[in-house]
Amino acid sequence: MSGPVYRFTSRWTVPAPPGQVFDRLADLVGYPAWWPQVRAAARVDDDTVLLVCRSLLPYGLELELTRQREDRADGVLEARLAGHLAGWSRWTLADLRGSGSGPGTALLYEQEVTTRGRLLSAGTRVARPVLVGNHAWMMRGGRRGLLRTVAGRDGRTPR
Repeated sequence: MSGPVYRFTSRWTVPAPPGQVFDRLADLVGYPAWWPQVRAAARVDDDTVLLVCRSLLPYGLELELTRQREDRADGVLEARLAGHLAGWSRWTLADLRGSGSGPGTALLYEQEVTTRGRLLSAGTRVARPVLVGNHAWMMRGGRRGLLRTVAGRDGRTPR
């Protein structure tokens, strides 16, 4: 990684079985249907998808995600990222049954990326809090959308 490195971690709990959550997260082309900040998705091949994401920043981030690991038994989805951000992202799912928390799935999202392009890399002291806030807003939208879609209420919230 050549520019400033960003490490993000998010933890969610979803009241749905791990298999259902895994299927939603593995279907990257379906993200725009439930994740408001994922504006477009196009399949390149069996392992690669192009996404356009837009959160608080006034432009879309173009990302190419290439599957590195899709392991249903271990509950792990991992992708290599290229485009405006370069690095990797990983979902790890755990079944909450038997934990005393009731039925559902615990999710851990991890991402390590560097920025590409002058605008995202310029002024790291200024850019860092903006990118961190942008990521947090996007993850909140993703969590709400995932909760809706596993509850059978697909689609975006009206604006």
